[in-house]
Amino acid sequence: MGHVGGGSSVGLVQSAVKAYNLRDASNWWHDVNDSPLWQDRIFHVLALLYGLVAIVALVQLIRIQLRVPEYGWTTQKVFHFLNFVVNAVRAAVFVFRRQVQKLHPEIVRHILLDMPSLAFFTTYALLVLFWAEIYYQARAVSTDGLRPSFFTINAVVYVIQIAMWLILWWKPIPVLLILSKMFFAGVSLFAAIGFLLYGGRLFLMLQRFPVESKGRRKKLQEVGYVTTICFTCFLVRCIMMCFNAFDNAADLDVLNHPILNFIYYLLVEILPSSLVLFILRKLPPKRGITQYHPIR
Repeated sequence: MGHVGGGSSVGLVQSAVKAYNLRDASNWWHDVNDSPLWQDRIFHVLALLYGLVAIVALVQLIRIQLRVPEYGWTTQKVFHFLNFVVNAVRAAVFVFRRQVQKLHPEIVRHILLDMPSLAFFTTYALLVLFWAEIYYQARAVSTDGLRPSFFTINAVVYVIQIAMWLILWWKPIPVLLILSKMFFAGVSLFAAIGFLLYGGRLFLMLQRFPVESKGRRKKLQEVGYVTTICFTCFLVRCIMMCFNAFDNAADLDVLNHPILNFIYYLLVEILPSSLVLFILRKLPPKRGITQYHPIR
């Protein structure tokens, strides 16, 4: 009986220790979230990371321009330029995150926090366009309708979002704010499907090329990695925006959720951008660049 009593006592002690540790971990999370010092530290780390990605994109853009100055704004150049703009704006917003939170009217804050997300969508939609053009050209199918479709889709997305911002500015309606977040979740899902559709098609097409084809294996890996990274990134963004719309605990537009902000922006923008820029670091050849189409 003594042994039984001793065993149950040990079990109770262990349960109490576990409960204490869980409470301690929860307290740590809340302590960091509620500390203005930690809020500023985390936002400044995000600003630094975005700044580094912006510098990498700008350096790569300059390298491409020096390599092929005779070509205008190619898809590759525009992609790197937009990457630079998105990350530079994000860095500036996070440097002044506390001041941004105090801006009035409130809609200005939403625009500063959400406009880079729209630009991020455009940047990576450009990559889907590039792959779609390669895919259809390889199959001898006309690509004339792709660019107008790209510009039309982007125009529709921006017009709808700007219209919602203007209505929110005129009359702040909580339901419209939820609709705005859900709209962006839908846009992110659309981008994820685009990557899966054209990245997947291009990957399967490259697989059918002869094994001895020059650069086949490297291009296959490049398309496979970028498709996986971008599909995952936009899918995570879609799921997170759904939580953000309906759960105050998942709100990203407040100062007292710095850890959530750090995890979210690291997973859906900083890490994907860094990996994609690294994978696509190869410079175009000096002559015979048929795969880098100028933006008209």
